Amino acid sequence: MSSIPERIAADLEQEILAQRLDSGARFALRTELIERFGVSANAMNEALRILRERDVVQVRPGAQGGVFISQPPPQVRLGVIDLWFRGLLVDAVDLFEARSLLEDGFATAAAERATPEDARDLAWALEELRNAKQDPRAYLEANMRFHGAIARAARIPVLAGMYESIVTLLRGTLVRAEFSGPAVEEVIDHNVEVHARLARAITTRDHGALAKALVEHRADLVRISEPSRSPGRSA
Repeated sequence: MSSIPERIAADLEQEILAQRLDSGARFALRTELIERFGVSANAMNEALRILRERDVVQVRPGAQGGVFISQPPPQVRLGVIDLWFRGLLVDAVDLFEARSLLEDGFATAAAERATPEDARDLAWALEELRNAKQDPRAYLEANMRFHGAIARAARIPVLAGMYESIVTLLRGTLVRAEFSGPAVEEVIDHNVEVHARLARAITTRDHGALAKALVEHRADLVRISEPSRSPGRSA
């Protein structure tokens, strides 16, 4: 269970995402935040410390001080991973939505067509996912390799090529990835388990279990926010 400062930090981070403030903009006074949340100065100081460590805010003392935005919000939030891209000529959110829709279709087809070799590939990809839980960029890479294995198992080359183009574009423009939000370890552990259920449903051709796992996968993994879209949009 997250602490009061962790919950405050998460709430403030979401508010900052929603307001789309520029880097250096003044967000609030520390005393205003203490009064608004009805907590002690120590609790608010801890919440602000968490946000400072994430490079979300800066806290400046003095008459002209307060809580200021440290950097622009992430272009995409994928579950508990914040992602920044540079040089994308298309909307990052649109890319992730296209990726998500293709993944659902691939999983359904793979449950009909996966071979024993595909089952081994999925098992290896799942193990990579488990081993990457401490590194957000490595975890994203492992996630894409896992779904790439499902795409290959679907045996739809044209769509698999489209999917690989999206993944290549995301890899080539990603400049930063960070875990964010409360209970990151619990969320990632749950996400790995959901991927294990996807792999098991595909390799056993259990369409009922696959449908449930896909619903949980969408709810567990994807929550997108970026400057041109409304916060909290799901894919």
